Amino acid sequence: MKKLSNLLVLTIAILIFAVTATALTNNDEQSALPKLEPLPIHPRVEQAVAFFLPKIHYKKQQIDDELSSQMFDFYLESLDPQKLYFLESDIKEFENYRYSLDDALRNGDLRTAFEIFNRFMNRFEERLTYIKKRLEKPFNFNAEDSFLIDRKDMPWPKTQEELDSLWSKRLKNEALSLKIAGKDWAAIKERLEKRYNNIEKQMRKTKSEDVFQIYMNAFTATFDPHTNYMSPKTSEDFKIRMSLSLEGIGASLRTEDDYTTVVEIIPGGPAARSGLLHPNDRIVAVGQGEKGEMVDVVGWRIDDVVQLIRGKKGTKVRLQIIPADASLSDPPVTITLVRDKIKLADRAAKSDTLEIEHNGQKFRIGVINIPDFYLDYEAMRQGKEDYASTSRDVERLLKELQGAQVDGVIIDLRRNGGGFLSEAVDLTGLFIEKGPVVQVRDSRGRVKVERDFDSKLVYDGPLAVLVDRFSASASEIFAAAIQDYQRGIIVGTQTFGKGTVQNMIPISRFFPHSKEKLGQIKLTIAKFYRITGGSTQNVGVLPDIRIPDRYEIMEIGERSEKNALLWDEIDPISFSSFDPDLKNVLPRLRNLHLMRAQSNEEYQLMLQQIERLKKEKERNVVSLNIEKRKEEREEREALKKKLKELHKKSGHDDREDFYLLETAHILGDYILIH
Repeated sequence: MKKLSNLLVLTIAILIFAVTATALTNNDEQSALPKLEPLPIHPRVEQAVAFFLPKIHYKKQQIDDELSSQMFDFYLESLDPQKLYFLESDIKEFENYRYSLDDALRNGDLRTAFEIFNRFMNRFEERLTYIKKRLEKPFNFNAEDSFLIDRKDMPWPKTQEELDSLWSKRLKNEALSLKIAGKDWAAIKERLEKRYNNIEKQMRKTKSEDVFQIYMNAFTATFDPHTNYMSPKTSEDFKIRMSLSLEGIGASLRTEDDYTTVVEIIPGGPAARSGLLHPNDRIVAVGQGEKGEMVDVVGWRIDDVVQLIRGKKGTKVRLQIIPADASLSDPPVTITLVRDKIKLADRAAKSDTLEIEHNGQKFRIGVINIPDFYLDYEAMRQGKEDYASTSRDVERLLKELQGAQVDGVIIDLRRNGGGFLSEAVDLTGLFIEKGPVVQVRDSRGRVKVERDFDSKLVYDGPLAVLVDRFSASASEIFAAAIQDYQRGIIVGTQTFGKGTVQNMIPISRFFPHSKEKLGQIKLTIAKFYRITGGSTQNVGVLPDIRIPDRYEIMEIGERSEKNALLWDEIDPISFSSFDPDLKNVLPRLRNLHLMRAQSNEEYQLMLQQIERLKKEKERNVVSLNIEKRKEEREEREALKKKLKELHKKSGHDDREDFYLLETAHILGDYILIH
């Protein structure tokens, strides 16, 4: 199943048709924030979802006081994740509802949901008043002060004065980033005032359906993070996302603590081809064309950010981003992307060769990059002989590489978020004679074994599979099968850990005579298990030879999601190992890799960068002193610059990154000692 999810907001691919945010009238801007109430259809939808979800979800969960308590926490977290709006007194008052939401679900009662949300709107309005007042005077950037980046685990503020202090530091942190970027106080004030005016406008657009979606997702989150309620509008956006014929930059987004964050890069899209945008990058502003005004989008609704980024094929969009490996305190960088159609051909597997010298010998290693497990299902259904599929394309590429007399093959699955299960099974079949590949257990406990029935063995030579934290779902099924059969060496980092299957159910199914637009539910219906019995859920695939990267320390993967389904195991299934001796060779391969890594200056610098990021994350505090902040930034930039210089000095081109080259050398070790 495809691809990464979030438990409170659904990812939306950035596709087409630029539309600017609707301007509000002066009367709207002067009025109080709206007090919202449920629509007449909402209680019926609430009851329907509460009735059928526990019956058909993989996790058989009762709607009881325990669920109510968990749902209560999820709802508050979705509204105020950094504890910057509600007061402790609000939370104590709301505690009266902690164990009554289960009854409210069954009764179609939404009074609590909207009461809490409307209180949040009141607190939000109070914060806006303070922000406007605080920005009337400049900050002292020479004072010794600090800002706590993540407040999720902190207690709720007790007083308005405590909230004022927290917000003063937050504003000072934002202002300091702009100051370091070269702006004077007048420009800083203008930028921040515009930012929070825009956030206010975004909040004024909130509708009852938005509140209902947030509340229902607090309910679905108690099952697992991949189960979501989609409003009618979100459902339409999701359908657009799944269409490959539309145009855009090819990225999926979500909102995370007021920032629009990149979830994944769509294979074959402009973002993927440019190499300028990466998962976990945060988008802070969007500009049209070469010279259009950069519109600050911090705090914006996700659909409005998407509308700004969408546009016609061939047009340019500029994004100001804070890269994933930068601190939130760093000034943003600007990238330019050209919108284009996301084509199946651009997502296709591609091959190349690496020429390396290893222990005095020359090796030619074939590399097949698979960005996606794709299948042109419609062309296949119509009986077309040349329909595109991952396994068919890789079979052709393998034969071409064998014709080029390669000594070994690397399958590069980095950033491959999954795709068609059948393609993962068929791809595995190219490297084994035949046998089981993966087990799938449904919500009733029934287990189905997906097998390769074709005894044809396309490639039987030395094989390595390169994975990273973004290798998910179908990628994990393939890597796990290769590992279980002892068919090849898995290299890289622990994978994403998505071992579940989702299905879409339209709400209209439960209201066949309704003429209203209704949303849908995406819910988990099954779970993947390896042929050895263990699940790929949560744990993912652990590499045989680990090469750490910066994404390991970030909150990426199933393990970082709240309430993710746990790892478990079922009975193994009988199969024959391809190379039983591989497990005896692996310890020696690991030692040889470590010896190389210890003497590789580029790799050691990468480890320093990872360690720095780890310490920053653990510290969770940034200085609000301009000189200290500049010093920290200069240290980070110096390390990045040195890494780039080393890579350039090594004579390798951009496609020959350290991870790929080291995997080639690991294959060289395997060839020599096996």
